[in-house]
This record gives sequence, C-alpha cells and structure tokens, in this order.
Amino acid sequence: MSYPPTTGRAAPPPVPAAPPRTAWREGLDRARAAATTEPGRLRVIGAVLAALVVAFGAVTAWQVSDRQTAADAVAERSQPLSADAAQIYRSLADADTTATRGFLAGGQEPAQVRQRYVRDIDTASKLLVSAAANTGGSASARDEIRKINQLLPVYTGLVDSARANNRQGLPLGGAYLRYANDTMRTRLLPAAGRLYQAETARLGDDYEDAEAWPWVAIGTGLVALGALGWAQRRHYQRTNRVLNHGMLAATAASTVVMLWLVVGHAVASTELSDSNDHGAKSLQVLNEARIDSLRARADENLTLVARGAVVDEDGANKGKDAYEVSYGSRMSALVGESSGARPAEGSLLDKARALADDDAGREPLEKAADRVKEWQVRHKAARTADDGGDYKTALTKVIGAKDSTGESFDAVDSKLAEALDHEQREFQQAADDGRGAFTAMALGAGVLAVLGAAGAVLGIGRRLSEYR
Repeated sequence: MSYPPTTGRAAPPPVPAAPPRTAWREGLDRARAAATTEPGRLRVIGAVLAALVVAFGAVTAWQVSDRQTAADAVAERSQPLSADAAQIYRSLADADTTATRGFLAGGQEPAQVRQRYVRDIDTASKLLVSAAANTGGSASARDEIRKINQLLPVYTGLVDSARANNRQGLPLGGAYLRYANDTMRTRLLPAAGRLYQAETARLGDDYEDAEAWPWVAIGTGLVALGALGWAQRRHYQRTNRVLNHGMLAATAASTVVMLWLVVGHAVASTELSDSNDHGAKSLQVLNEARIDSLRARADENLTLVARGAVVDEDGANKGKDAYEVSYGSRMSALVGESSGARPAEGSLLDKARALADDDAGREPLEKAADRVKEWQVRHKAARTADDGGDYKTALTKVIGAKDSTGESFDAVDSKLAEALDHEQREFQQAADDGRGAFTAMALGAGVLAVLGAAGAVLGIGRRLSEYR
C-alpha cells in the first residue's frame, strides 16, 4: 500500500464562525449609519431637544414641589408648633406666677386667681397633647413632652399641698410652694424651653428648605435653552431660514418656564424672608420678653413668700435674696440697665421694637416699656417697705388692686400679648404670600415642558419632511 507524500507542515486550523449578531447590536449599527446622514442627525437632535425640555420641566416641577411643601410646613406646621411650644412655656410660667399670687392673698384665695391657675394648667396640658400628636419624627421633642407630662402632676400636687396648708395658717405651706417653684424653674421650664428650641430649630430648617434656590432646575433650563439656540443656529446655517416655528415655540415655552421659576422663586423667597425677619423672629423675641416678665413677677411674689429664707449661694450676689436677684436678672434682660425712658440697646424690648416693621407693632411695645419702668419704681417702693419691716404695706404694693406692681405687670403682659397677636398676623400674611408664589408653578412647568418638547419634535419633523 502506498501513502501520499507529506510536506512536513501541519494543516491550518479552521477559521471560527463569526458570532451571531444580536438585535440590539444590529439596531446600534443602523443608528450609527443613520447618524451619518442629515435626516439621521436631525432625528438625534430632535430626540435630544425633546428630552432636555422634558427634563427641564420635570426637574422644575420636582424642585418647586419640594419648596412649596417646605413653605406649607412653615405656615401650617412648624411655626404653629413653635408657637404652641412657646404657649406651653408661658402657661407654665404664668401658672407658677399665679400660684404664688394666690398664696400671698392668704387662706381666702381670690376665685379669679384660682381660675387663672387652673386655666393655665389646662392650656398647657391640651397643648402638650397636640404637640405629641404633631411633633412628627423629632425624638428630642417627644422626650421633652414626656418629661413635662411626668412632672406636671408632681408640680400641681405640691401647689395643692401649699394651698391646703396656707388655708389652715400653717407655715409649712410656704415650704411646699418654694419646692413647687423649684420644680417648675429647675425641671419643668427647662424641659419646656428645650421643646421650644427643638420646634424653633425645625422652623428654621423649613425656612432654609423653602428659600433654597432651585439650582438644578435652573442649570437644566440653561442647558435646554442653549441646546435650542444651537439647533436653531444650525438650522439657519444649513437652510438660510431665520425661523423654525416648532423650535421657536419650544424656546418660548422653555423661556416662560425659566422666567416663571426665577421670578416666582425670588418673590416667594422675599416674602418668606420677610415673614421670618418681621414675623417668626419677632415672635421669638416677644415670647422671650413675655416669659421673662412672667418669671420676674413670680420672683417678686416669692420674695415675699420666702422672707429671706432662700439666698444666693455663689457669685457676686452671695448671701442676697435669691428671688430678688433673679427678679433683677429678668428685668435686666427685659429692658436692660438703662435709667432712661427707652429700653437699653440689646434688651428684649429694644430688639422687639427694632424687628417691628410698622407703628401698629411698635406702639404696644413702647407702652409695655413705659409700664415696665413703672413696675420697677413700684417694686423698689415695695422692697423698701418690706426691708423696713412693714410687710403688710409691701404686700399691698405687690398684690393690691390699685397702684401695685401686679397692676403694672398685668399691663405689661397685656401689651406684650397685643404685640404678639399683631406679629402673628404679620407672619401669617407674609408666609401665605410667599407660598402663594409657588401656586401652579409645578403644574405649569410640566405642561409647558410637554408643549415645548412637542414643538421641538414638530420643528425637526418639518425639516425631515424636506428629505422625503
């Protein structure tokens, strides 16, 4: 048997078969091929323009909705909660002040005094329930509400014990009242203050969110307008036609959205800033002023209750009556150390007057300052009588119906309440105007974006029809 001769070289390996092309790959290749032609490029341009205009409208609607939600929260949730927290603090402070006033009146506590104390406790209790239901996810606020709810029955029990002993003429009543006051000022009021701070901080966060400029939407709009401008310039260079009605409509719609966004947000931001500067901030200062006047009044009453039994144990006032020292500190915060008719610069009443933006807001503050000065003069006379051993005269000058420090305090409290009501109305008006500027902006941006995208597609379609 014979065999064919060999050459000494191996046979070449078989060529592998090309992998099958996927539908996606084929579509991509066709798109690349189409993009090399003018109709293909026009289709790509039309798709990009439509996507940019729609993206501009969508981002605008999203960012405007976020800011409108924050503005609504300012007007309807965080500021009312902050006001409620301040009212809780004021009600507790007023209850303490009223309890000491009733104690000083002796065993026959006036009915209106008792009714005011009960009303303060009821108000604080109801507002605590409301705050617990609406405080949301704030763990710190919930914790302070829980503390106040636990301590409030302890405080009212001590006050009731003080009243019962006072009616029987037992000196133990004064000790119970001082213990109740110590519970109020070292535990209840600090917890209420922290609750107020937590709600005020949330109000600040909502203001920040509502006033933040929508830079993402503005940036997207600039890109969309730039792309539309470039496409129309390209159209002019290739066809020598100045206008393309579809792209012109898309440009007009996008321009309207941009102007609406910028101008509307500027108006909203201005109004919200005004509601903050001349509303929310003014309310915060006025709340502090009213609370300090309440605590000064409680200190004044307790000075007569304690009769020197509680003294300051450290600092420059060591050995002095602790309640009288606290009274001086509250008055200093309220009107400063100025001996003139006007509150000292930097004092609470001075700050409140500076924040008031009209005569209706300034007038009650000026009258309150006058009555504070009157209060200080009468307080000095009461202290002179008490220090001279004339307790009965001192008591009349503090809780008497006429020409007493109590009369001055009531006038101060009334004028501060009047100023608070005015500033609350000012806040609400400015906040409503601010959030009103966002009305229909999100919906309008969406509608105009759809119309703009349709205009861009129709404009490109008009050019494509020339190639058929």
